[in-house]
Amino acid sequence: MRIEVMVWAGLALLLFAAEAMAPGAFMLWLGLAAAATFVIVLLAPGMTLLAQVVAFAILSVIAILVWQRWFRGRGRRSDQPKLNRRAEQLIGQVVVLVEPIVGGQGRLQIADAFWTVHGPDAVAGTRVRIASTDGMVLTVEPIAGAE
Repeated sequence: MRIEVMVWAGLALLLFAAEAMAPGAFMLWLGLAAAATFVIVLLAPGMTLLAQVVAFAILSVIAILVWQRWFRGRGRRSDQPKLNRRAEQLIGQVVVLVEPIVGGQGRLQIADAFWTVHGPDAVAGTRVRIASTDGMVLTVEPIAGAE
């Protein structure tokens, strides 16, 4: 078998292996370009090295454009999109302040975790609703009529 055919087959396999070891869907497309170049070189004996490299470069660009256009950002949809976003899971919950909110900052306890909160000043024991999050800091608002 011709050496250039073996080189393109080896490069395609190497790129596929790199994708398997560090998935990110980028090396896959370069591997597909190398595999297509392998087929072209196999079917067109006598192709110069420069023509092979140009074909690989063009096919790589096409493959990456195809990935960007049709496949990028199409991850799996989850039935629990906030699974690893604990603070976001708390939005809407009504909780009781364990410490007063003074100067716009206080703390509350949910289960065994203490959370820093921002909101209007309120005394300990006030029922508040979690309105939003900023990282691990919860923004709360007092519940109307609950003091």
